[in-house]
Amino acid sequence: MFNITISNLDDDIKYRLQKQAEKHGRSLEEEAREILRSALTENNEDTSNIATIIKQRFANLGDFELPEFKREPIRAVSTFEE
Repeated sequence: MFNITISNLDDDIKYRLQKQAEKHGRSLEEEAREILRSALTENNEDTSNIATIIKQRFANLGDFELPEFKREPIRAVSTFEE
C-alpha cells in the first residue's frame, strides 16, 4: 500500500467531500478512498448487457409488480395518397 497526496484541491471540493464523509460517517480520507474504489470498480464492469445494468441499478427497490396498461389497437398507417 502507498500514500497519495493531492495538491491544489479547490476549497469547494474539499468542503463537499467533507460533508459527504460526514453524511456517510467516514473520515475525509476514508471517503476519498471509497470514491476512488467505487469509480475504478464501476469502470471495469462489463456494460454490454443493458438488462443487467438496469437490474443492478434498481435492485435495492425490492420486488414489485407494475400494473398492466390497457393497450389500444394499432392505428392505420397514413399513405398520404388522395
